[in-house]
Amino acid sequence: MSEIITTENLSRSRWSSAGAPFHVITKPIGPLCNLNCEYCFYLNKTSMFKGSKFHLSVELLEIHIRGYIESQPVGCQEVSFAWQGGEPTLLGLEYFRKIVALQEKYRRPGMHITNALQTNGTRLDSQWCEFLKEFEFLVGISIDGPEEFHNRYRKTKGGKGSYHLVKQGLDNLVKHGVEFNVLTVVQRHNADHPLEVYRGLTELGTQHLQFIPVVERSGKNGASERSVLPNQYGRFMISIFDEWLINDVGKIYIQQFESALNSAMGHVATICVHARECGRALALEHNGDVFACDHFVFDEYRIGNLQQQSYAEIVDGEDQMSFGHAKEKELTDRCRRCEIRDYCNGGCPAHQFIRFQNEEFEHNYLCEGYLDFFKHVQPYLNAMVQALKNKLPATQYYRFLADKKLRAGRNSPCPCGSGKKYKKCCGG
Repeated sequence: MSEIITTENLSRSRWSSAGAPFHVITKPIGPLCNLNCEYCFYLNKTSMFKGSKFHLSVELLEIHIRGYIESQPVGCQEVSFAWQGGEPTLLGLEYFRKIVALQEKYRRPGMHITNALQTNGTRLDSQWCEFLKEFEFLVGISIDGPEEFHNRYRKTKGGKGSYHLVKQGLDNLVKHGVEFNVLTVVQRHNADHPLEVYRGLTELGTQHLQFIPVVERSGKNGASERSVLPNQYGRFMISIFDEWLINDVGKIYIQQFESALNSAMGHVATICVHARECGRALALEHNGDVFACDHFVFDEYRIGNLQQQSYAEIVDGEDQMSFGHAKEKELTDRCRRCEIRDYCNGGCPAHQFIRFQNEEFEHNYLCEGYLDFFKHVQPYLNAMVQALKNKLPATQYYRFLADKKLRAGRNSPCPCGSGKKYKKCCGG
């Protein structure tokens, strides 16, 4: 585009369509937040935008919404908006009412618009929940397990634990029937207590979970004391998988398990961390700057500004295409040879900082944990695939386990969910 886009010339601006669907994580309030979580990698981004008001203006908001919709490929019938921060609810309800009004203004005939709001949950009162229910927002709420584990790092500005505030917000979501999922950060402290964390979360009423490992680089080849250890993360995920396998298949949906099952079926991983390439998930900051990824909001990864280029020009541009291809292109040799490569694909490039002798590229810090986890779950996922191919629910996986040693013990709960012992049920 040759001219700066404003609301005055917005009506005559034209956006080209991207070559493939893409996603934008929108950070309308930048890194501003009412909590002071010790491991948050975004709080220090304030130094990148000195003097900023940290507020995506209504003018930029309208440019974003129209541009995001119109830059999707021709024939696209659904556009998903994601609102993150910082803490996006600090912008207030009226700001979000403006969002849904603009989405309705610019959506194509027959197009379905969805919204996902990632929040710490502390500001979710009845008014917010009524709005979220009315406009069918999917809410992601951050909880690190039971109170003891949550309060370790997720603190208020005054240094106090935030669990009770988050619990109030979550209770309001449940009361108003708002669809939500839980995002749990796995750090050095809670990673040694996987079942306490998992059971504490499911007791809150959530059916959808995702676990995000804390990986903070420290020095040339190491990680901070808060960072989860690689093998610790593997054990954490394995313990939860085994619990889920016995009691919760078909009841609780865990992002990492769903994505791994997708890979076992020969499909593309559903989370970018384990996709073969990156590049189709941009991050929009409050000032209109567009970055290659939410985890790469650094000056060197600023790839455009939505007042100067269309989203299609940005996402299909040379810089972003190179960024996306680099994930597969820059795998280490040991990664390329790995038996679980098709499940892992090297993990997130943001975590690739381990140097090995005779390797041209850096290796993923979490490699050991990923290897343990994927090797452990592979036979069970393959059995689930066989169950599905035979038009049976995934809960019937145990019928297709090639190795009988992997089946439930005779006195264990039957995996079918009957509540009976295995020997008195399907193992009889």
